[in-house]
Amino acid sequence: MWAHLADMKQPHHAAAPAVPVSMPQLVLDVRADGTMTALLDGQPVTPPVGAGPWRRAGFARIIDHATRERQVPVRVTVHESDGSTFTDILPATRRSRRQPPTAQPEPTTMARRAEPVPIDGGHGFLAGEDVAIALVTGHTDASHHGQVRALLDPTIIAATHAQEVVLIGRVSGTITIRDLP
Repeated sequence: MWAHLADMKQPHHAAAPAVPVSMPQLVLDVRADGTMTALLDGQPVTPPVGAGPWRRAGFARIIDHATRERQVPVRVTVHESDGSTFTDILPATRRSRRQPPTAQPEPTTMARRAEPVPIDGGHGFLAGEDVAIALVTGHTDASHHGQVRALLDPTIIAATHAQEVVLIGRVSGTITIRDLP
């Protein structure tokens, strides 16, 4: 059986109006003393009870708190006390679905530590030079002025006992080492 196209119904979604994409906006205003105020879509974001005021060192904690542990993407704008402004869009993180706990068999032997992974760092270092070792945990973009701000996950810092962060410009070759707060 043949049908004429003019007689066919249009899909329901063809007439539906387009819905604009909406993303929460988190605005952080940093004061000269390092404390901050946070607004999520214009509404104040208060620190957890007993945590004290938001501080610069707590960027990741503020973002986690405001986005329900990064369940949703968020546009973050940071107004520094010197007048500079930085903006970034942080995607939601993928969360694995929790599986119900399964009964674990009783271990019969002690678990061995994993063998170290050897890395050949190449040539060009000075004899006896202190060489920092860094694992890449994420990436960010430099501002139009060439400045970089990074938001680090505090659980990674705690798990690795990291004391410094290394920022490496892949194109410029700029390397910066900073102490963690």
